[in-house]
Amino acid sequence: MTGGMMMNEQENGLPGGDLPAGLSKPAQRALANAGLSSLEHVSKLSEREFAELHGIGPKAVDLIRRSFAAKGLSFKE
Repeated sequence: MTGGMMMNEQENGLPGGDLPAGLSKPAQRALANAGLSSLEHVSKLSEREFAELHGIGPKAVDLIRRSFAAKGLSFKE
């Protein structure tokens, strides 16, 4: 049990958050530095604002978009 939880925390870099696993370390740092610890927090940004964070690349944008779709969220208009 503990091993799985630790792996999940290491994958998304934010314990207890619902951010997608598979985010790169630079993307994880960008989110942490911006105080974005959940999909709900990220949804308060426009896609452009999110993509402009240092460390966020096309893969991170795609992962967040897919995670939003699964939770019924979206970027701010």
